[in-house]
Amino acid sequence: MANHKSALKRVRSGEAKRLVNRYKHKTTRSAIKKLRDLTDKKDAEAMFPDVSSMIDKLAKKNIIHDNKASNLKSGLAKHIASLN
Repeated sequence: MANHKSALKRVRSGEAKRLVNRYKHKTTRSAIKKLRDLTDKKDAEAMFPDVSSMIDKLAKKNIIHDNKASNLKSGLAKHIASLN
């Protein structure tokens, strides 16, 4: 176990950050799934900027890798382009 005050604080703050990161990541994954389930192109195009922003925020905070963020956004854009 940690022996210093600062180490104990890092344990506490790390746990709090982990929970926030889990919530944000799960929320984004749910939004991505919701976007992929859409069949109306107009609705998907309206939702894409919000989901894209969520993905960018995860990458900025290093919750996901930058390349993964790019791949996700690219895949979603292709999905939207394929809709009628």
